[in-house]
Amino acid sequence: MTAKVLWVTGGGSGMGAASAVAAARDGWTVVLSGRRPDRLEQVADEVRAVGGTAEVLPLDVTDADAVSAARGAVLDRHGRVDGLVLAAGLNTPARRWDDQSLADVRAVLATNTTAVVTVVDAALPALRESGGVVVVVSSYAGWSFQPGAGVAYSASKTALGSIVRTLNQQEAEHGVRATHLCPGDVATDFLDQRPEVPDAAARARMLQPEDVGRTVAFVLGQPAHVRIDELVLSPVAQR
Repeated sequence: MTAKVLWVTGGGSGMGAASAVAAARDGWTVVLSGRRPDRLEQVADEVRAVGGTAEVLPLDVTDADAVSAARGAVLDRHGRVDGLVLAAGLNTPARRWDDQSLADVRAVLATNTTAVVTVVDAALPALRESGGVVVVVSSYAGWSFQPGAGVAYSASKTALGSIVRTLNQQEAEHGVRATHLCPGDVATDFLDQRPEVPDAAARARMLQPEDVGRTVAFVLGQPAHVRIDELVLSPVAQR
């Protein structure tokens, strides 16, 4: 049987990387996309170390033409797309009304929201053929208001809930399923974008990337008649 093909954006670090490794353990062939080829290669090596199959496909998800070309490359090489994990994300330390820049606002919205729509739109014909599953890695800030998350980030992640709902409502007839995954604090390099960067003790109390990876693998492993619309993952210790 041909292995199912999973395309992961934001696959070079953090939750995207952990999701790729966890999915590979379950037998998925993983295509890793992100802006840093060296980091993608490191994750590909991690996938191979657990017996999985990985391919590196560098990509800036905010470039619609590049997304279309990448989709074509995946289909040329594998002939199918069975799953998407959309984990590329961006925030900025200057995130309040009194210090944000509109350039940063546009960049956050482009990465966190528009790029998700762009990749799903590109992959959707293949997902319809496979009855595929989409995991949109969002945030607590997409599930409930988080004052420190920032103007642009909060808006970008809240929008993902509606994107997932419309995808599920309109594409159910094709067997396409999507999950709005909302993790709380996760100890990744993404924390370096905060105005006050958490220390090692704080990060130890947070979710770890592997926790999210296992959760993504759980969603991907559900049978075709099961859809997980939204899933919130919380660290027991709260700030």
